[in-house]
Amino acid sequence: MKIAQEAELDLVEISPNANPTVCKIMDYGKFKYEKGKREKDAKKNQKVIVVKEIKFKPRIDTHDLEVKSNKILKFLNKGNKVKVSLMLFGRERMHAEIGIKLLEKVAKQFEEIATVERKFGSKENQKFLILTPKK
Repeated sequence: MKIAQEAELDLVEISPNANPTVCKIMDYGKFKYEKGKREKDAKKNQKVIVVKEIKFKPRIDTHDLEVKSNKILKFLNKGNKVKVSLMLFGRERMHAEIGIKLLEKVAKQFEEIATVERKFGSKENQKFLILTPKK
């Protein structure tokens, strides 16, 4: 402690459980500042992946399908993942194969610019697929 006081620095305990205790003489304020700066730089370099969701019903009209497909294309071009959900209500659950064909059609439509990450969830009232943009 005497050496740290003479150098006008801080005595920082590194390993308190060691025998003898390990300490380091440093400027603790400068250490905290540099650590925060490194964390901020690391945060800047991270890419946040956003999952956008588009919902379909099995009895969707062709124009509505085109509009939603254009939205999916915009999301994929921005680099976002897209979850294409198929909502099944009432008796539609018994005829889920119609909706699955729709999901396969959407997957085939975007196979050049996206890969299918996951297909068809296990929930009985909702089937989905996740599209990830190719780089």
